[in-house]
Parts: sequence; C-alpha cells; structure tokens
Amino acid sequence: MARFRAMSRCMDSRAATEILRQTTEAGPSRSVSPTDIARALATEWHAQLSAVRRAAIRLAEAGRIDILRKGKPVPPATVKGVIRLRLRPGPESDPSAGPVMDPGVDPGVDPGAETT
Repeated sequence: MARFRAMSRCMDSRAATEILRQTTEAGPSRSVSPTDIARALATEWHAQLSAVRRAAIRLAEAGRIDILRKGKPVPPATVKGVIRLRLRPGPESDPSAGPVMDPGVDPGVDPGAETT
C-alpha cells in the first residue's frame, strides 16, 4: 500500500509540473485542457487524468492556477465535470518568483523511494 501511495505522489508531482509548464506557456489569458496535460505525460493518457485532476486541485488550493468551468473560476473543493486550467493572474504566477514546488509533495521525501 505504501508503494502505491509513493507511486501516486510521483504521478501527481509529474502532473503538477506539466500543469505549471503548460499554463505558464499559455499565460494567464488562455486556458489548457487536462486532457492535453495527460497526453503530454503518457501515451496511455486516460490513466493519467485522475492524477492531473488531483494535482490541479492542489495547485488551485495553493493559489498557483485557476480551475475553470464554463470559463469562470470555481473553488477547488467543488470541482466536478469538464474543467480547464489557467495560470492564476498576479504576482504569484510570475515564473521569476522562484522555484516551482508541488504543494502536494513533501520536498524532504523522495517520491520514488520505497518505504517499508
């Protein structure tokens, strides 16, 4: 079970990195599809959609991105259905502000390490 959680955290971390890469590239005036992010992560992208959604919710809770429904931001806790992702406008979305940290992963823990 611990191995599964570590793999899940690793997938979520990769998804968070890809979300931030694509939303930064698109800028705060454009949104990206979670499907496009999942396709960038794996050929069998359907299995990645859950990790993308989990990572998007954590990034939205941390103030890094907006989750959009029908073009309007929605609270991360209420996300369901078809969504798009957008870099949150403002100083916290400035890439020169510092390193990107996945808020769902403890930086002191190697997500690929096995736990006993």
